[in-house]
Amino acid sequence: MAIAGKYGLIGASLKHSFSKNIHAMLGEYSYDLYELRPEELAAFVYGDITAFNVTIPYKKDIIPFLDVIDEKAKRIGAVNTVVKRDGKIYGYNTDFDGMYYMLNRAGISLEGKKVMILGTGGTGVTARAVAEYAGAKDIVVVSRSGVVNYDNAYEHTDTEVIINTTPVGMFPSLYAHPIEPNRFPELCGVADVIYNPNMTELTYEAMKMGIAYTNGLPMLVAQAKYAAEHFHSTIYPDETIERILCEMWRDKQNLVLIGMPGSGKSTIASLLAEMTGKPVVDTDLEIEREQGRSIPDIFAAEGEGYFREREREVLRRVCSEGGKIIATGGGVVKSIDNEYPMRANGKVFWIKRDVERLARQGRPLSKDIDAVRRLYAERLSNYESFCDFEIDNNGDVADAAQRIMELL
Repeated sequence: MAIAGKYGLIGASLKHSFSKNIHAMLGEYSYDLYELRPEELAAFVYGDITAFNVTIPYKKDIIPFLDVIDEKAKRIGAVNTVVKRDGKIYGYNTDFDGMYYMLNRAGISLEGKKVMILGTGGTGVTARAVAEYAGAKDIVVVSRSGVVNYDNAYEHTDTEVIINTTPVGMFPSLYAHPIEPNRFPELCGVADVIYNPNMTELTYEAMKMGIAYTNGLPMLVAQAKYAAEHFHSTIYPDETIERILCEMWRDKQNLVLIGMPGSGKSTIASLLAEMTGKPVVDTDLEIEREQGRSIPDIFAAEGEGYFREREREVLRRVCSEGGKIIATGGGVVKSIDNEYPMRANGKVFWIKRDVERLARQGRPLSKDIDAVRRLYAERLSNYESFCDFEIDNNGDVADAAQRIMELL
């Protein structure tokens, strides 16, 4: 049954917001996105909106319009949830609870830890409030022009947890990170409030270091759940958060297929497209389309180095957004720089087939079986390190595709 009222999110730029989708999964109520200029705030607040969320840059600007502000929002000095009730306008901060949920979910404890917070905006202030509440031993705030900045932050070698609240690394500028986590020897946790892409370069580095990490999607979903509770004066079980996270990740993630030439990646990609409804992108075909010639012709005319550079460019572009089946060329793992683009929004599946069973026709580096064996030996360790899952494709190709679906 639909819930009466008009709900939504206000901000300056909302083109890549997930909030509308999240609230659609929370319940049947009208929730829309409203991009506002500063001078439009008053008319919006006093208009026919029932309740709404607030994002950058209005979390502080909204406060003068409110009659009542809850204690968490007062302490943080920012409001992200506004509700009209009984003739008054109430302000709350559910980002606090969302961030706390995100950290706990990832197993990142702040108690007794030295915490470094990157950024001084509204979310940075929220992170500081959470760190204080959680019993952090020491809190260091890093900003571009602050006492602690991105040049001298590395002097804090005893930092144990980093929380990034800046937009550095956010879509579409994926290939950047605000700080180098491997320069902090005591580091045991990294949290990045960015949720698009799913994995930023910052959390990618944390993963490679083998420490706890999280992106911002659990915080986004959790704060939306807590906001909806204020909207409707009801309680949603925490299981709702996990259900929505699973649904969103299943919908938005890429399925990236790596493996030797002729291992069956393209065929499996087509089957997965039928099963999931996601479009297929074949990086080799994309290169041929852009270059207007076949891969053997590119190799013959320009050499392998030229091809690998085009491959890197195409891979970065097609992996920057989610929701695709991506079949890669056999040699994509030759460059370690290609691993992060695959992981940014996806899971990586290594399609394994015995060398003797690999198709070789039309493949410039697979001229004979001995050449194929050499290629496989050269690439083996990278196939192993790049992938999340290994998929045997020596039997029925449909079984290999089904195995991937089961792993999802």
